[in-house]
Amino acid sequence: MKNSDAILRKPSWLKIKKIPKAQHYSYLKELLNKGNIHTICESGNCPNIGECWNAKTATFMILGEICTRSCQFCGVTKGVPLPIDYNEPDKIVKVVSELNLKHCVLTSVTRDDIPDGGAEIWSKVINLLKQIQSPPKIEALIPDFNGNFNALLKVIESKPDIISHNLETTKQLSPIIRKKAKYSLSLNLLNEISKNKIVSKSGIMLGLGETKYDVLQVMDDLLNVNCKIMTIGQYLQPAKNNIPVSRYVPPEEFEEYKTIGLQKGFKFIESAPFVRSSYHAAKHIIA
Repeated sequence: MKNSDAILRKPSWLKIKKIPKAQHYSYLKELLNKGNIHTICESGNCPNIGECWNAKTATFMILGEICTRSCQFCGVTKGVPLPIDYNEPDKIVKVVSELNLKHCVLTSVTRDDIPDGGAEIWSKVINLLKQIQSPPKIEALIPDFNGNFNALLKVIESKPDIISHNLETTKQLSPIIRKKAKYSLSLNLLNEISKNKIVSKSGIMLGLGETKYDVLQVMDDLLNVNCKIMTIGQYLQPAKNNIPVSRYVPPEEFEEYKTIGLQKGFKFIESAPFVRSSYHAAKHIIA
């Protein structure tokens, strides 16, 4: 891994999509601001925000917008979080209902300051969403709850349609990139989800110094815990204090990983430079 301060020049094929000034984008931004609702789209500097918001889709981020961890790849604000807003689940449900979403993706910051990692709020949001007259399909992109499997069980028992948890990177790079999170713990968490008959999903970023062998190992590790939906995207350095990009992976290499993964037994792989965990998430529900 290259830890120098040198910033690689982006190749011509890697251009961030400009945010369109369209009706749906402005409408969604106004709605989210009015409800004081956070999204990973904004907090994580997602390159697909224009496309997704213009299509009236977003990944809602619960439990505030300040994370208790300092992962090297992440653009979300780190520090001491504010107290839990127990009205947050109702706010999320109101926006989802107003948007008439058919597929709703939830994620959260990591809250190591709370004994259950915020699992109670997770459960409440999911259960309230299921009570909407025409409930959406629900995808929960969860943290590792610091290894608290009783907290995980709260989310499992609320029965979202998909529970996602990202490995983020390879086994070799995980201690450097993720700091507190553990590769083995994440696999155990995904295994527990699969054992409870809920569809599991995970994702990684490329361009952090991984080898092809490392990526194929991730695929095998995911399949061994019956996780058969995977996303693969290019890591983009959010800020100067984040770990630098080691390499920009060409589109054809992403296509190769998709082909290999499907041959290995994945039901669905989303693999391209701008792919993120929630990109085209509605398609994953049929996988």
